[in-house]
Amino acid sequence: MAEHDEERGRESGGDDQVDARALDEVVAFTSELIRIDTTNRGDGDCRERPAAEYAAERLSEAGLTPTLLERSPGRTNVVARVEGTDPGADALLVHGHLDVVPAEAADWSVGPFSGEIRDGVVWGRGAIDMKNMDAMILAVVRRWARAGVRPRRDIVVAFTADEEASADDGSGFLADKHAPLFEGCTEGVSESGAFTFHDGRGNQLYPIAAGERGTGWLKLTARGTAGHGSKVNRANAVSRLAAAIARIGDHRWPVRLTPTVRAALAELGALYGLQGDPEAPGFDVDDFLEKLGPTAALVEPTVRNSANPTMLQSGYKVNVVPGEAVAYVDGRFLPGGEEEFRSTLDRLTGPDVDWEFYHREVALQAPVDSPTYARMRAAVEEFAPEGHVVPYCMSGGTDAKQFSRLGITGYGFSPLRTPEGFDYQALFHGVDERVPVEALHFGVRVLDRFLRTA
Repeated sequence: MAEHDEERGRESGGDDQVDARALDEVVAFTSELIRIDTTNRGDGDCRERPAAEYAAERLSEAGLTPTLLERSPGRTNVVARVEGTDPGADALLVHGHLDVVPAEAADWSVGPFSGEIRDGVVWGRGAIDMKNMDAMILAVVRRWARAGVRPRRDIVVAFTADEEASADDGSGFLADKHAPLFEGCTEGVSESGAFTFHDGRGNQLYPIAAGERGTGWLKLTARGTAGHGSKVNRANAVSRLAAAIARIGDHRWPVRLTPTVRAALAELGALYGLQGDPEAPGFDVDDFLEKLGPTAALVEPTVRNSANPTMLQSGYKVNVVPGEAVAYVDGRFLPGGEEEFRSTLDRLTGPDVDWEFYHREVALQAPVDSPTYARMRAAVEEFAPEGHVVPYCMSGGTDAKQFSRLGITGYGFSPLRTPEGFDYQALFHGVDERVPVEALHFGVRVLDRFLRTA
């Protein structure tokens, strides 16, 4: 057993100080958190408290003093601070959400809340999004407590509720009502970054997120004249709404390259030996993306704003023209692109359809030339020397949006090394969500190294 533990302590190379217990704990914690059903169905239908209590107990065992906070009963958040060795350094926020999206058990190969460990893989809802990262954070701070390790800067750990809906009961509540808990935090790291992206050409990329598109979920309302379905009706609310939705769905948004996306394109171009300068006038991004092949998936969703119709609601009987019809649209806008987004929606909806934000959150931009980004890059490269770290902008959003209200610059950094054929991005909100045990081991090592040196 001792020989086996020593071998695990050496795997992945580098000056590895993560002990075998941390490797065991990250797997156990991921499985056990998955077994706590924290399904968030929206409209307040969720209860994260059991998972929050679980995380708080693990933190308490490491000698920390976690604080449990609720805006609504059962919607619990956990915050704790690990004191650093440099009292003059800015603090770093490390956060993960506890809620998960729904899962239909009949569609899965295993029970979505079983946390089953089979063939070196942990299965269940949250294995990727994002109880794996929650488990990594717990395993790292507990390792520090056992070894007497302290990071350079204060590390504020936060486990949040409600990220999969509005975040009103989670990071929004914490940022608005409990800002003193995050005193000194200037930067934060959370989900959706430093994962393996296999490009189909033998290269392994590790994208680190340095930006997010803004969230613009829209409610469209068309009003008209109600009446009998057999009569002429030139003010049909359904027709008006359908026309507006068709215009939105067909719209081709113009290219808008943000600094993060330009940096991503430049690094990918250098990797593949492509001609073209993203900073140059007349740069043809669509042609460049086509030359990138499968790797274009990292960048393509973030070179434009977008608006995808997702829901339609109207009528109550086939022979009755309703006086109102409603639709919902998932809109996303780039940093600096919200005004264009608004004006375009005004034009596309036209005079007969009103629109409003059903939910809105800001777009984010983070520097890719910061010391923190450099340390994230170095931590990944130490344990994945075969990989290529590149910046990217997330097409969606995270709790970093709410924490930005406190002046915290957010990065996506939840490291995982996965084998070729493992479609990490497809498992977000997907069926048979799962994470390899070896990916969790890699994540603990990289996260430990980064947080100690950040």
